[in-house]
Amino acid sequence: MREFPENNNMYINTDKISKQLREKAIKINSQSILITNFNGSNQEKDITEHPNCKGFGRVRHFKLNAGEDWVPNPLPILPAAKAFGLNAVSEIRAQVFQSSVCNWRCWYCFVDHSLLKGNLDHASFLTCDEMLDLYLSQDNPPLVLDLTGGQPDLTPEWVLWMMQAILKRGLEKKIYLWSDDNLSNDYLRIHLTEEQISFMAAYKMYSRVCCFKGIDEQSFSLNTNANPKLFDNQFMLCKRLLDFGFDLYCYLTLVSPSKTDFKTTIPNFLDKIQKIHELLPLRIVPLRVFKFTPLEGRMNKINNDLFEGQLKAINVWTTEIQKRFSSKLLNTPITEIIIN
Repeated sequence: MREFPENNNMYINTDKISKQLREKAIKINSQSILITNFNGSNQEKDITEHPNCKGFGRVRHFKLNAGEDWVPNPLPILPAAKAFGLNAVSEIRAQVFQSSVCNWRCWYCFVDHSLLKGNLDHASFLTCDEMLDLYLSQDNPPLVLDLTGGQPDLTPEWVLWMMQAILKRGLEKKIYLWSDDNLSNDYLRIHLTEEQISFMAAYKMYSRVCCFKGIDEQSFSLNTNANPKLFDNQFMLCKRLLDFGFDLYCYLTLVSPSKTDFKTTIPNFLDKIQKIHELLPLRIVPLRVFKFTPLEGRMNKINNDLFEGQLKAINVWTTEIQKRFSSKLLNTPITEIIIN
């Protein structure tokens, strides 16, 4: 099997690739992480502001409005606003540092695939202190620090080390920390101690978002190139994060074949989610997929159909959510939906 297959007749060996990429992306002794440098990448073309932090960072503008034909996306806008005691806002700036590795190959990812394999031509090892130095050297640094990917949880120490570096500087009330997780591995439990996980879960200025990569086995595998059997694994991993006590939110990509029976598939997906927690669907945000520059070389007939499928799916999702929850709950801010 090739390291990353180009078609869905051969699946990524997720366990094998995860181990290989973790080894490339972390240095335990120096507590450093392999961080992407955006300069000269295709991803740079989509960044509204030039890369900052010597090319290792970028400022991302999270916006509530995802388009007239889509649901609003309050993440991480509302969690960050709540953490700082701010009034509701429709946009927030975040300082992004991006892991240089990911064990899946989602066709719709806005990151160059060349930036997801630990390529030292486009990445360097940085400690969290070095990242903080770069971040704080800016004029008016964003309030939100976003540790993204790639798959940050291939190196779950990253979030832990960043928390410790922030605390060491006495900045724990001035920086809101946000991180992503594609629900592909259990490295948080494997590589950290119970005490370290409890420390992270109790850290007041931190939330994490995990992303479900499809609504059934078929869409999941088409989207990620991973074995369809791993679709159900996502629910187990999500439940485990919730049981750890994290302030947890979820994304869901609805890109699916346009002929999908959405009126059956989406309720089935929600049934699985509600087995984790009855109110968890209200902490899930369908994430709209856009055609970023890195997608230009990946789009084919199948992917175009998947892209169109999301527009059918969002209508069914909205209708189904309205069936399951009262208007009071539907109008409750996502940060006030209690699931712990």
